[in-house]
Amino acid sequence: MTTEFKKDDYFKIDPEPHLVGDLEPIKHFPGVQMWWRAIEGCRQALVGNMPPEAIEGVEAHEAEKNPDPLALLAAMDKYGVDIACLLPESMMDTTGYTSRWCSNGEMARIVDSNPDRFMYQPNLSPIKHKGVENTVWELEYWVKERGAKIFKFYPPEDTYINDPDLWPFYEKAEELGIVLDIHTGFSWVPPGKSKYALPILIDDVARDFPELKIVAFHMGYPYCDDLNMIAMGHPNVYLSLTLLVPWALSAPRKFATIIGEALRFAGPERIIWGTDYAGFGMQLKFAVQGLREFQIPEDMQEGYGYPAITDEDRRMMFGENLAGLLGVDTSKRRVAV
Repeated sequence: MTTEFKKDDYFKIDPEPHLVGDLEPIKHFPGVQMWWRAIEGCRQALVGNMPPEAIEGVEAHEAEKNPDPLALLAAMDKYGVDIACLLPESMMDTTGYTSRWCSNGEMARIVDSNPDRFMYQPNLSPIKHKGVENTVWELEYWVKERGAKIFKFYPPEDTYINDPDLWPFYEKAEELGIVLDIHTGFSWVPPGKSKYALPILIDDVARDFPELKIVAFHMGYPYCDDLNMIAMGHPNVYLSLTLLVPWALSAPRKFATIIGEALRFAGPERIIWGTDYAGFGMQLKFAVQGLREFQIPEDMQEGYGYPAITDEDRRMMFGENLAGLLGVDTSKRRVAV
């Protein structure tokens, strides 16, 4: 028997639900095998030691990888996620740059099948490896021809965030007014190179392109302090909780430090929720339940000066902040409540 998940009135936009595509034709690549071997370590680090009350209601199939977009939609309905900005995995470094895992065209086909619940999020990676001019062309195409508003750059498969060769791309992104999601912090899965994604590198980009709306995924973990300091000085930098929210359930004091410091340096109006969904339905449950039910312990509020998280804070982080950047109307929910 399935336990019904509690409904709420928070409009939720997920900026990081991944489409992994059909890996059968490329699973023989050593890099692909290396990537997936690392996932078990990620699972242990992020959802290990979950308390029984957090796991309650998780169905068996939600703990198994399912690349079908309909499985994502079912999880969105169950856990109250209104919109998913679908993100096709590139990971060309895993295939020796011979092919992508999932193309932007495949992503668009899925979005077009349900545009009320899904949004385009073309993955422009690897920018330098495939050519900055080609990337600028692709960016303009998706904005001008398809109306895309949010894009992803994954530095670990490409080059440093502040590589000067990328400046024409950032200039065009700023000109077009897009939201640019950037992976920051360590690469959680080899063969990606962590050194390319250190959050301090965003400082150069934000300084030269102050109108470019940058969303830094994963809070720059484990360099959260570096990213917080950058966000403090650059109001165009937003901090995303993607991937880390399950710690609100399994490691609450650790999560309290992460979100408490972000609230101190950037404020709730520049923090964005997300799941980092990779085909496991339980990821949505942990991310929704984590932020919705979490409160910074009183002793940490008193000892560190962290503010209590308010209902309005949750509303902004779950969807209002990103909706403001994307021009999404949140006055009417897109899931049953």
